[in-house]
Amino acid sequence: MAYLNQNAAIPEAKLTRYLLMWKQKDDKSGFLAQAGYTLDNWQQLERDLRNLLRNEATLDRETSFGNIYKIEGILVGTNEVCLQVATFWIVDSFSNETRFVTLLPN
Repeated sequence: MAYLNQNAAIPEAKLTRYLLMWKQKDDKSGFLAQAGYTLDNWQQLERDLRNLLRNEATLDRETSFGNIYKIEGILVGTNEVCLQVATFWIVDSFSNETRFVTLLPN
């Protein structure tokens, strides 16, 4: 078990062009919308994801780009609906930077 860097990078585009944007395949925007997360309040999703960094991380897999860690937790949306999620973060093997990768319903 480990704890990841609280200052991990969460790219705006990962939220606004991926998670909160409707996709025909592997859409996550509908899941997140249940808790009130939209493109209009993407910053709240960023803050809530960053709060999950306080939870313990478990190594999910090792890649040539870095180690992927999984952090499970609950996002409490803007409408107080709770979503159980598994989030994935990479610790870059070259820069040692921690970055958000994705989330899945848990």
